[in-house]
Amino acid sequence: MILFPILILFHFNGQFWFDFAILFESIRHDVKQIAKAILSVKLTKVTVYLVKFYKMKMIFKTTPNHFLVLLLLFIIGGLKAQTFTDSNLPIVLITTDTDPGTSQPYEIVDSGVVLGAMKIIYHTDGSRNYVTDQNTTTYLNYNGRFSIQIRGSSSQAAPKKGYGFTTLLSDNVSNNNVKLLGMPSENDWILNGLAFDPSLIRDYLAYYMSREMGNYASRTQYCEVVVNGEYMGLYVLQEKIKADSNRVNILKITTADTSGENLTGGYITKADKTTGGDPIAWSTVPYVGSTVNFIHELPKPVDVTTEQGSYIYGQFTSLQTAATANNTSLLNGYTTVIDVPSFVDFMLSNEFAANVDGYQFSTFFHKDRNGKLRAGPIWDFNLTLGNDLFSWGFDRSKTYNWQFSNYDNEGSKFWTDLFNNSTFKCYLSKRFHELTQAGKPMNAAFLNTFIDNTITLISEAMVRENQKWGTIQNNPLEIANLKTFITNRIAWMTPQLGSYNACYNITVPPLVITKINYNPATSVSFPVSNDQEFIEITNTGAATVDLSGIYFKELGLTYQFPYNSTISGNSSLYLCANSSIFQTQNGITPFGQYTRNLSNKSQKIVLADAFGNTIDEVTYFDSAPWPTAPDGNGSYLQLTSTNLDNNIASSWVASTTSLAVQEPVYNDSSVVIYPNPAKQQLTITSAKTIDAIELMDVYGKKLVATQVHASETNLDVSSLSVGIYFVKVYSELGVKIEKLVKE
Repeated sequence: MILFPILILFHFNGQFWFDFAILFESIRHDVKQIAKAILSVKLTKVTVYLVKFYKMKMIFKTTPNHFLVLLLLFIIGGLKAQTFTDSNLPIVLITTDTDPGTSQPYEIVDSGVVLGAMKIIYHTDGSRNYVTDQNTTTYLNYNGRFSIQIRGSSSQAAPKKGYGFTTLLSDNVSNNNVKLLGMPSENDWILNGLAFDPSLIRDYLAYYMSREMGNYASRTQYCEVVVNGEYMGLYVLQEKIKADSNRVNILKITTADTSGENLTGGYITKADKTTGGDPIAWSTVPYVGSTVNFIHELPKPVDVTTEQGSYIYGQFTSLQTAATANNTSLLNGYTTVIDVPSFVDFMLSNEFAANVDGYQFSTFFHKDRNGKLRAGPIWDFNLTLGNDLFSWGFDRSKTYNWQFSNYDNEGSKFWTDLFNNSTFKCYLSKRFHELTQAGKPMNAAFLNTFIDNTITLISEAMVRENQKWGTIQNNPLEIANLKTFITNRIAWMTPQLGSYNACYNITVPPLVITKINYNPATSVSFPVSNDQEFIEITNTGAATVDLSGIYFKELGLTYQFPYNSTISGNSSLYLCANSSIFQTQNGITPFGQYTRNLSNKSQKIVLADAFGNTIDEVTYFDSAPWPTAPDGNGSYLQLTSTNLDNNIASSWVASTTSLAVQEPVYNDSSVVIYPNPAKQQLTITSAKTIDAIELMDVYGKKLVATQVHASETNLDVSSLSVGIYFVKVYSELGVKIEKLVKE
């Protein structure tokens, strides 16, 4: 089949291959049908397809001899078959429904979806997968209905197609949320055909790197695909970008959300090509290059209201205005509009990979309700790390330039403006320095190991892939060049980004998350658990802290402190899910109300300053060794001491103390608890009178509660099991909680 482009180029006086690649693909299916008809002696079908070929011949205006040569080449290609029986990778078997008019399976098309059945063969123990396993339930990761269509833009010019599909229930209408190959349950998926990437790993590598950076990127699993009995090659099964708690974790905006805080999100917007048929929402003019077109992803273009379209466009306009003005003000600068860390990571991902489509195409943004505009997730990284559409005359992925300023696909002006802002560039440099350290996701050795492991994983399938499509000319050389590119790219970017001294040692305020009520118990008076949630934040310093720009950085919980708001020294404030419920229940006016709700299972809460520098973070769980009483049983998590690491379960206890009864946690050195560890008896002394003592286990269960009214007391612990406990000492100074180890 290598002769085909040579013949085409020769006969048509060098006209560009791309035009004929599209033409070739439009008739390739017909050629295969001729071949199959010849083999099965279905002369009627031969006649039908030869008529169609004659029409193509008239378009070509070739001589009969040339036409017959091309026809023979096509038929030979159509007859070329592979016997595919087993793989070390999962096997995806796709069977489209039968067309009653032709008695043949429906062809998968781009213009609409086709229904069918899909089976995914996967041995969870890591053993080989066999096509013959398709009737063994134990080995079927999926066995059900689905709808499928061809996806992609430029990639559709390639013979091998990529697909998008939706898993369906048996009614062929209702979505079927399922876990495919270990990925979280959903219904919308992609089969990435790895178009234009002779390494077969660039997308897979980019998404892995982004996830290792702490961002959401599509989860991926290699597989081999068979469509209607025909082996189609190596694919990557991956998640489609959409709003979901396990994907882009934002609320889904509806057509009814047209005012107030509901209008603020959530949104997914992309800068992209318009080949998908969706209308352009708005366009911007870059400093150099083609116009950048923005398209609504959530809400869908057919659903977006005038108010929603105006609102999200206004967010991008505000970003551009602030970036152009070099405005870093906490009142109206770009930090009030965007989540800086996501923009930093997005730029570094695209620049590190020298993504030729970065910023202009497949460039996603998302925004949660009441949240900041965020860049990402990354998408479509096949033309990266030195790879480009070389057959089409392009060679743009270089180690020595910036993609946002390459005189081609530069994207919106704000990318260049942000880079030219000294503060933003400092954070770019600082983050890049972090990411290129040993064991980090942009470190050359770290990536080389992942690349080698990936090639080992797919090496067997690569042989079949090349037999099918002939697109892998010299994979060892391709991988060697890819690794060299990474090394050279790091060497070029490091001095170009410059110093990060100005943002290296940022002093953050002494704020600590000290209480979390994530799954409150319900009652007749307060029947809704989520409405009773709250978080306490304590200023452990003596000075007043300016809270301007401080926000929750992780998606799932949204709040940004108003400009010029403050918290006094040695004091606490409460943020809650429902201000009126909180005040009624606790007799305290909360500082503010956050958007969304805390998870009843586990959640990462990160308090950060306006530029994303972490002030404090906690990841709690509803299971041991964390206290389990707060999980719907009427208590909340309380940090035992602000000097402890609040990411460690043993630093927290379950508490039922009313918030109206203030229990300031203090660290009075005059309180002494010994011996610790203890076997038989515990002695507690204090310079002040001890009012009471409580002993609790790690789950917050109160084991001992006794009044003291003395400066010294003893506590018998001989009957306690070996383990960790907490001693709570009450005095006129407040409450001190100390961990006790029982031997």
